[in-house]
Amino acid sequence: MKKVGLVIGLIITFIIIYILQSNFFSWFTLAGIKPNLFIILVLFIGLFAGRMYGITFGVIFGLLLDIFISKKIGISSIMYGIIGLLGGVLDKNFSKDSKITIIGMVIVTTFIYEFGNYLINSIIFSYTWETLSFLIKVIIEIFYNAVLTIILYPIIQRVGFSIQDLFKENKILTRYF
Repeated sequence: MKKVGLVIGLIITFIIIYILQSNFFSWFTLAGIKPNLFIILVLFIGLFAGRMYGITFGVIFGLLLDIFISKKIGISSIMYGIIGLLGGVLDKNFSKDSKITIIGMVIVTTFIYEFGNYLINSIIFSYTWETLSFLIKVIIEIFYNAVLTIILYPIIQRVGFSIQDLFKENKILTRYF
């Protein structure tokens, strides 16, 4: 029952982030670039809830964003699914207690998302590579996401560990017996 409540909470968080992304952050653009809070959300789900939940929520949230915002369905879904997978993989290898580690994860996953999105779009729609404009966009978005992660870190950590307690079972003893 608690898992259902948390899933509903994550969906409500998605809706709040969508409203913030489309309305509030449109006032705070730098060179027309806004932060991407969905990367932080999907990474957060992958880190604290696990690989399968990260992939599942990443794909679902990506499809919803493609339906609501984009004319191309599937690209954001693929990339957010990859971010959810990376969140699950990074959970096994790095500590979630360090703010620097979480910021580093957000920086890396933001770059991976933007590079993958740019690469897929350039292959499918025959875009020409404009390296300088791509790098400027990525650097600004990484900066925005890193600053927002610093601001939101206490909330991410507090909520994350409660999600981890519900979604992940402690299987330490089952390995040995």
